[in-house]
This record gives sequence, structure tokens and C-alpha cells, in this order.
Amino acid sequence: MKKEDSILKLKNELKLRGFSEKTVKNYCWFVNRFLDFTNKDSEELTEDDVKAFLSSLIDKNSSSTVALAAASVKFFFSEIIKKTIVLNLPKKEKRLPEVLTKDEIKKLIESAETRKSKFIIQFLYATGLRVSELVNLKICDVNFTERIGMIKRGKGKKDRLFLLPDKLLQELKPFTEEKQYTYMFSKEKPLTTRNIQKIIKKAAFKAGFNKKITPHTLRHSYATHLLDLGTDIRRIQTLLGHENLQTTQIYTHVSTEELKKIPNPLDNLYN
Repeated sequence: MKKEDSILKLKNELKLRGFSEKTVKNYCWFVNRFLDFTNKDSEELTEDDVKAFLSSLIDKNSSSTVALAAASVKFFFSEIIKKTIVLNLPKKEKRLPEVLTKDEIKKLIESAETRKSKFIIQFLYATGLRVSELVNLKICDVNFTERIGMIKRGKGKKDRLFLLPDKLLQELKPFTEEKQYTYMFSKEKPLTTRNIQKIIKKAAFKAGFNKKITPHTLRHSYATHLLDLGTDIRRIQTLLGHENLQTTQIYTHVSTEELKKIPNPLDNLYN
């Protein structure tokens, strides 16, 4: 099977399985790189070819990137060319998410260049939405009276509710009506995720932050601050749309308020 036919077959199979557009793109990209690396027809590919390819990635890429490449090629082998391979890779690095303090969130919002940019930053922090969910959110998906919104077919193809604060809605509702938006922050077609990333990057630069701030940083901060306020971890799981509670529990490791509640053995020694 020629490379072009292999990639097309892979793409079709991924789409039929319901994989996201991003996953389809990533898997095809890595398999394309793998086929270029080996310069072989698919029938000639072996497990050793896969190991040589992944080994070539390790020194210049993160463990997460190598793991994604491995998953892509493994899917290609098992589902497209019907061959079995066994891969034993190092465990992915477990890094705690970057979280902003409440004062840093305020500073980021205040550093937004425009009123619209300010609303976007506030919205992401107030809801914990993924940036892909925000750009596709329509005005009709938000009930301003009830202060709730609906994410339709989010990650995992699931619908879920999110909550909005009065403080934001009081200013946001007249703003969207004035602009005659169809989407939450745009008229005829969605903003790109790149648009949102640039807005936050500019605000972070203006605020003087020397660390990388992304839309997902606001999602991490939202979850951690909810935990700081005493919100039940399972409710946070529901709001974030996490399939597995273990994914949500990472925020228990970054909540400073929760850490402060832990008694110190030296204090206990003298009580």
C-alpha cells in the first residue's frame, strides 16, 4: 500500500471511530512522519521500524509527544495494516498544572487590551471551558436569566452545563446584544483558538508575567480556586466535563488552601 493510500485509509478509519478532528490530524501527521522515516511500503513495516522511529524522537521531544507518536503508529499497525506490535515506553512525565493566584487573575484581566478581550479572559476563568468549547459557543446556548449555559458535544461527544456569575453577565449581555453576535464573541463564524491564545499571551506580557499563560491555565485556575472555596471534587469533575475523577483529583495537589489545612507535626508536638 502506498503512503498516500495508507494515510487516507487511516484518516477514514479514525473519522468512522468518532475521533476528534484534532486527534485525526495528530495521528495522520505522526504516521506520515513514520512512513517517511522508514521509506517502506506498509506491508514491509516491522516492530523494529517503529522502535527505531520512536527512539529518534526521544532526545528532541517530550515524553508526551513520544507517547502520542506511539499511540498513532500503534493504531495504524493494529487497525490499518493488521499487525501486532508490543511497545514498552517510559512513563509520561507527571507535571502539576500551572495555576494563577487570584491576584494574578485580576492583573491578567486588567491587562486585557480591549473590552472584548477582558470579557474573554473573564469568561474562561468563570466557566472553566476549554478554548475549543468557548469559540464554538453560541449566544443561544446561554440562558442569561438562569445564569447557565450548555456545551453541546464537548470532549467525548457529551453535552454538559456550565455556570456563569452575575458580575460577568451584567456587562456581557448588553455587550453581545450591541454587537449582534451569533457566537459568544463573534458574529458569523467562530473565532479561532489561535485568536484566543494571542489575546491571553498579550495580556500576560502586559501584566509582566514571566511564565507561559494559556487559555488552559485559566481552566486549571478555575478548578483549583473552586477547590480552595470548598467545592466538592465530584461537582468540579461535572463542571469540567471529566470522564474520570482521577483527572480532576490532580487539583488537590495544587490547591494551596487545602495544603494549609494539613496540621504540622512540630506544632502538634507542643500542643
